[in-house]
Amino acid sequence: MAERRLLVLFGSQTGTAQDTAERVGREAKRRHLRCRVEALDSCDVANLIHESLVVFVCATTGQGDPPDNMKMFWRFLFRKNLPAGSLCQLDYAVLGLGDSSYPKFNFVAKKLHKRLLQLGGNPLLPVALGDDQHDLGPDAVVDPWLVALWDKVLALYPLPPGLEIISPDVRLPPKYTLHYLPEECPQPRSDVLQLAAPQAAPSELHPFSARVLSNQRVTAQSHFQDVRLIEFDIAASGITFSAGDVVMIQPQNCPEDVQQFCQLLRLEPHRHFVLEPTEPGTPLPPLLPQPCTIQYLVTHYLDISCVPRRSFFELLAFFSTDELEREKLQEFSSAQGQEELHSYCNRPRRTTLEALWDFPHTTCAIPADYLLDLIPRIRPRAFSIASSLLAHPERMQILVAVVRYKTRLSKPRRGLCSTWLASLNPEQGDVRVPLWVKKGGMKFPADPATPVIMIGPGTGVAPFRAAIQERVALGHRGNCLFFGCRHRAKDFYCQTEWEELVTKGLLKLFTAFSRDQEEKVYVQHRIQENGRLVWELLSSGNAHVYLAG
Repeated sequence: MAERRLLVLFGSQTGTAQDTAERVGREAKRRHLRCRVEALDSCDVANLIHESLVVFVCATTGQGDPPDNMKMFWRFLFRKNLPAGSLCQLDYAVLGLGDSSYPKFNFVAKKLHKRLLQLGGNPLLPVALGDDQHDLGPDAVVDPWLVALWDKVLALYPLPPGLEIISPDVRLPPKYTLHYLPEECPQPRSDVLQLAAPQAAPSELHPFSARVLSNQRVTAQSHFQDVRLIEFDIAASGITFSAGDVVMIQPQNCPEDVQQFCQLLRLEPHRHFVLEPTEPGTPLPPLLPQPCTIQYLVTHYLDISCVPRRSFFELLAFFSTDELEREKLQEFSSAQGQEELHSYCNRPRRTTLEALWDFPHTTCAIPADYLLDLIPRIRPRAFSIASSLLAHPERMQILVAVVRYKTRLSKPRRGLCSTWLASLNPEQGDVRVPLWVKKGGMKFPADPATPVIMIGPGTGVAPFRAAIQERVALGHRGNCLFFGCRHRAKDFYCQTEWEELVTKGLLKLFTAFSRDQEEKVYVQHRIQENGRLVWELLSSGNAHVYLAG
């Protein structure tokens, strides 16, 4: 009998596709299939020819782009020299996650499905097109599609005699077991983030721990928004970047939240533990030192401030000893309860920590072994780099608007990364931030004669500050910036820097301060007023136009 083995591969930007892929993996285990779930770029694509059954779960980002963790796979799969029948032994199914308010809805899933077909693959089902815009979200498509998928899979790979599908009422084992070490063991320090190996360029798995040199508020104290210009020391990091590139920053939870979480779950922050995979061959989570403290795990790894997903409530229901709480959790994890879950979690942006507060009997019964199944890891955040190495060698600057807004919950919502960055005070000692750089989507012209029109309202001006610094250092003229904010006196970022360049004749600057007069004035009004100049630059100067929000 053919080996009952399934590979689930995902391309995920925000974690939704990964969460769905893990759901497919859990359902496979209930059907006694040997199953691996991994990111597309973590698997060796050349081995696809040896796989007989694969489910692909892919999100679409931006303008129909594949997520970062499937970009290498994507390039390989679309190579012209791949033979037409190379995947003829492959049974596959593609599940797409997208948003129909974008023109390239589920573009990646559709294109992947078509390409696998060209390479000889055999589709078990039509491609599924999950839609964020649906009242019930992508699950409206995913739920029935998975029912159909398991029908097909069990027809090809029937259950072995004597085995039955494990009931959804039975809790599956955790991915890892957490072994506490005896208190008296001498312990390595695991409260410091591992530094990048000096020979390699820093990356997500090996971030560079950059020292914060300055953290300056660039909006008036009376302004409603707190915006920071933060400078990092990247000397000896091996990091290089050019205008338009992006820095990825790995944030951490605030000490109060960490303390609350440990109290709620009755965890001892300073206990050391090691993780052991339940199934041999499961890799250990990257970026977690072994041994590790509970404090480190909760501070640097578990995303306790993210809005919990349906799968969180599904797993939580298993631990509940309280009937009322269990009923509510089961409702939140059912297909019928999705509207209710949306108004409990997504609309008010309730965090995982706050949801745990609401289910106190269940929360104190969560076994530590399940923490990594229950709560996703903290994802890195992307920021446009706002400086050039030509103007500031060995330095990197970013412009950060601190995210803070109100919902119907009494406590204001705060952005995890921006709030943490704003709290860092380099005058209080050696403050460090784990970071690495990614190529950005903006490329500025190499030809010094090509003029550049940049439209950057608010913090959208960040990549253009890098570009202007770079172009001025290289002697490129034809720099034209349209900048907009609310008030000249409150949020006109980098005002003196722009005005000096204007005086030197190196920059044409057009500003729109929307609230400084009766009628609102925005960058589009300034573009219209200067239509003749803009047209001249475009028609005879071949200007490139860039827009960042």
